[in-house]
Amino acid sequence: MTVGRLSSRPYYRKRTQDMLEIIKIARPGFWPTHVWFYLLPFAGRDMLGSIPFWLGCFYVSFPLGLLLYGWNDLGDYVSDLCNPRKDSWLFGGRPDASMRQRLPWIIAAVQVPFVIAFVIIGGSWMLLWFAAVLMTNATYNTFGFKRLPVLDLLNQIGYLLIFLLGSWLCGVPQLNAATMVFSALFAMQSHLFGQLMDIEEDRIAQRHNTAITIGAVPSKWLLVGIMLIEVAISWTYFHSPIVAGFMFAGALFFSLDAIAGPKQYPPLFTKFFFIAWNLIVIATMHFVWRYGVFLVD
Repeated sequence: MTVGRLSSRPYYRKRTQDMLEIIKIARPGFWPTHVWFYLLPFAGRDMLGSIPFWLGCFYVSFPLGLLLYGWNDLGDYVSDLCNPRKDSWLFGGRPDASMRQRLPWIIAAVQVPFVIAFVIIGGSWMLLWFAAVLMTNATYNTFGFKRLPVLDLLNQIGYLLIFLLGSWLCGVPQLNAATMVFSALFAMQSHLFGQLMDIEEDRIAQRHNTAITIGAVPSKWLLVGIMLIEVAISWTYFHSPIVAGFMFAGALFFSLDAIAGPKQYPPLFTKFFFIAWNLIVIATMHFVWRYGVFLVD
């Protein structure tokens, strides 16, 4: 019996390591932002007793993260090898050859129960939602939009599908056009900032995304321009000086960064920035839900 227990330990240790690696690949550091997006259509509504609401809330964390970022990691292993941010709970895993071989099947296996559950709850329309998610990821990862300037940013509009999920799954009205435009711009600016964090690694991988094509400093000025548009939308449609002020502060930061900041952010800065961002996201979830900041009268 003792020998049997000892021989089984390496097996269970390997299974545990695999599970932790799969969770890491799904990028837990991105889950708070996904959930924050998911909550917006439910502003002011009591959904605590709704099983579909909680099912969707869970899905946009681990299962959706595994689909989005696991698919991405399958094509990014070259640049990820020299990326000091990778292999972390914040920025995702660095799957080895064995894991990459199994990863498509793992991703599919995780999705299947939710496809069945969502179709039962929301009807066959949910199949269109999954098809749209798959097409968005295919254009980015398989068809190479992530290596093409402008298209790499426009592809981020796919994050708006998280809004559609909440609406279709729980039968709540869809968000207004102003919130959709604001959120699309926010997704694009976040992606562009991520490119700036990985600009040297992407050069090694011979990508030609937006940040590399126009350069680090012009990319920062593009971020400033996007944020100023978000300031205008916040002030005009949401009547929220808090949101407008937050985006203006971001525009001011990147203006100073474009003038005197580094072309490559050090890993410590990106880690600190991402932890701070997640704390802000978690701290503002209740505020955004309670006061319906992004709803237009």
